[in-house]
Amino acid sequence: MGFSLANFVLVGLLCQISTFAYAQGSAAHAPEPPAASIAAPPPSSSPLGVTEPFSYADFGWLNGNSRQKNSVLDSKYFTGQVMVDTNYIYDFAMPKDHSLVGSTNAGRTGEFEVEQIGVGGDFHVDRARARLMTQFGMYSTMTPRNDASTGRGQWDLGDAYRYISEAYGGYHWDVLNGINLDAGIFMSYVGLCSYYNNENWIYQMSYVSANTPWFFNGMRLQIFPTDRFKMELWLINGWQSYGSFNELPGLGTQVLWRPTENTSFVTNDYWGTDTATNPGRQRFHSDNSFQYKYLDKPVNFVSKGAFSVTLDAGCETGGGVQCTGGNSANTPSQYFLGFMVYNRLWFDKDKFAFTVGGGAITNPGRYLVLLPSIQNPNSPGALGGATAANNNTSFTENPGDHFNAWDSSVTFDYMPDQSTTFRIEFIHRAADIPYFAGPGGITSPDGQNTRVNTGASDTWAPDLKSTENRIDMAMMLRF
Repeated sequence: MGFSLANFVLVGLLCQISTFAYAQGSAAHAPEPPAASIAAPPPSSSPLGVTEPFSYADFGWLNGNSRQKNSVLDSKYFTGQVMVDTNYIYDFAMPKDHSLVGSTNAGRTGEFEVEQIGVGGDFHVDRARARLMTQFGMYSTMTPRNDASTGRGQWDLGDAYRYISEAYGGYHWDVLNGINLDAGIFMSYVGLCSYYNNENWIYQMSYVSANTPWFFNGMRLQIFPTDRFKMELWLINGWQSYGSFNELPGLGTQVLWRPTENTSFVTNDYWGTDTATNPGRQRFHSDNSFQYKYLDKPVNFVSKGAFSVTLDAGCETGGGVQCTGGNSANTPSQYFLGFMVYNRLWFDKDKFAFTVGGGAITNPGRYLVLLPSIQNPNSPGALGGATAANNNTSFTENPGDHFNAWDSSVTFDYMPDQSTTFRIEFIHRAADIPYFAGPGGITSPDGQNTRVNTGASDTWAPDLKSTENRIDMAMMLRF
């Protein structure tokens, strides 16, 4: 499989390089299209007279951005939105329990799945603003299971927020180019990719995105000094958590700058003391992305080309660990380093697209590694796999436990209109420890999580492998 995979990725890279060379050559000799067809859309204004941020150009080409040019559900006081994400994932290992390990945006294999259906939109009346977006399907289970704060304190936060992806209200001030103050659950976009698959160039996010937050619960202050620059300040419960583990809140910032229609810089930075039962441990994280559109020739067969680069660095210190240099079992190093790089080409007036790329992480301590849904074989229990709030003896997340992994993918999209995306993607992932689901699956022997290890005669253990190869096929709609 290694030889065929290498050839597959190599062919993809060669196709990208040769197509880019052809596109550049064609662009150099092709006649310029009429100015009207390439002109940026005119800046739009809010009812309050402020130019909408980043409206001076079309940024639908960005990884993590919607490519819709207009909403079909728009009105004076409400702009509606409907999203549908369905998939079929073929895992070459064919785990008998259909389990998929280490993904926040795809839940199971060998089955047709409703990954996510969202219905909601934005309310806007004078200076008041609000957004509500629901989530049904696999997302309503996958997202709460990765938040250990739901198992602490009164009430069941996992059920309370299960069917909500975004829910906040706020107020707008017509100062500078606009200031917004929002409170509730909002998207974080740490790791560049969007929480919604139809806004991304890829279906399976690389580790940098998959292992960092999709949402925050708290308050957000957005400041727009110009229509090309944004600053955000966050006061939140924690690192993708509905509740708080300790007394201090999490603090964060975002700086987003798009100086031209071809360029985007963003940095997100976070500090918090959000380790369960360990208030003395502090977390720092910095997430940084650069995107550049190097080709935009609508009249050419190769109509557009862009790439993205993301670099993340973080660590935990205190409470028995230190950021780097730890050489003792009592105070090991606990840090996160990762990157991902993607290149995307669009064809035939942006109806087709081809993306190739990948990334890697190193994470000693595994404090950001997604926990496999493995039932504890030594503890009798009910149906259901592990969650972030439960101890897992089959895959530990202790200081000093190493995790190094890398991935690559090749993605092909067919986008007949602004609302529809058909996607097929080949993914290869690897780790330096057994992590991915093997043929035997990661639940009990009958594949239904109903049997447990009751003695020496029953020696079941999860089947974990160090590599994974699969094909994701998805149909995504957005209105």
